[in-house]
Amino acid sequence: MNYLRILRVSVRALARNKLRSFLTTLGIIIGVGAVIAMVSIGEGAKTAVEERFQAMGTNLLFVSPGSRSVGGRHTGFGGWQSLRVEDALAIEEQCDAVLYASPIVNTRAQVVYANKNWNTSITGANEKFPLIRSWDVEFGTFFDESHVRSGAKVCVLGSEVKKNLFEDEDAVGKVIRIKKIPFTVLGVMRSKGETGGWMSRDDMIIVPYTTALMRLVRQDYINSIDVKAVSANRTPEAKAQIEELLRIRHRIAPGAEDDFTVRNMTEMMESATETTKILTILLGSIAGISLLVGGIGIMNIMLVSVTERIREIGIRMSVGARERDILLQFLAEAVTLCLMGGLIGIIVGFIASRLISRFAGWRTVVSPDAIFLAFFFAAAVGIFFGFYPARKASKLDPIEALRYE
Repeated sequence: MNYLRILRVSVRALARNKLRSFLTTLGIIIGVGAVIAMVSIGEGAKTAVEERFQAMGTNLLFVSPGSRSVGGRHTGFGGWQSLRVEDALAIEEQCDAVLYASPIVNTRAQVVYANKNWNTSITGANEKFPLIRSWDVEFGTFFDESHVRSGAKVCVLGSEVKKNLFEDEDAVGKVIRIKKIPFTVLGVMRSKGETGGWMSRDDMIIVPYTTALMRLVRQDYINSIDVKAVSANRTPEAKAQIEELLRIRHRIAPGAEDDFTVRNMTEMMESATETTKILTILLGSIAGISLLVGGIGIMNIMLVSVTERIREIGIRMSVGARERDILLQFLAEAVTLCLMGGLIGIIVGFIASRLISRFAGWRTVVSPDAIFLAFFFAAAVGIFFGFYPARKASKLDPIEALRYE
């Protein structure tokens, strides 16, 4: 059997109706292009999340309030204010696998400078915050231990806050008002960008946690504790030490539920990566529906083609063509349509992903796996939806086919 001849005959048959062939492949082109573009968005989000977590360091841990059952009612995650400043100090002093620890106090406030104002996140921390978060000061300096100890009214701005309040003006040394309280700007942090795609880390102001507790939130508990382990290898050890220490400090009985939660950066990165993976599958599946629609269009056109070429089929059979030859010819036509559409769709998908990245500002990554999957799926669609019309053509009676008008 000469497969090359079958392919040449199939291409000639498709070339006789160029416009119809193109319109038939259009569904496959759109389907493959959409799959590649959508998967590239999901892969881009996954890559961005991994890079941002890696930049923060894999030896970072976060201690948050947990939940408690009070009067038979479960307060839920974060519903129990169990953390105190003393807990953070004890973690740094008594856990040998911990390098730095900082109490964290969070709130939001309207910030005013001259005739400009901006609503932003306020984070109270100690002087080790830049070391824990691996976050450098771009202009000026960060506050020191004396500022924290005295509860000084000083602050360090995120780059987005600086841009909105000061534009091109130098912010260092200027006085801004947070909840009508004057704060002196000591420095501006280097731009970090978004955190996992949900919020900008640059849209925040950092103040001493003592100042935040006394003047901004007026509470005696902290919202969380940022911890940096001695090394990435000792992160699990640091987590175990923190859990043991806090259970003792909070007088939690053996077997009782913790009133705090300790999560390390690796766990958070895996959780965020899993979320983006589900997003990628969802986007790819939605785009894949258009491939099925394109396949149905190919089946429809191939059935029309069989009807139009009944006499041709009868002539081929009368001169010795077997059922298998007719089956392969029409199947080759369907697969050729899908593969041509797949090749063009790959180009369209690549261009679409670049346009999305440029104009929407989303990061996109076109992976070889996505291209292979889309191309393989296009070929499978051709075989699946082309088999029935091809089999129908091969089962025609030669005598009846020759009589067909």
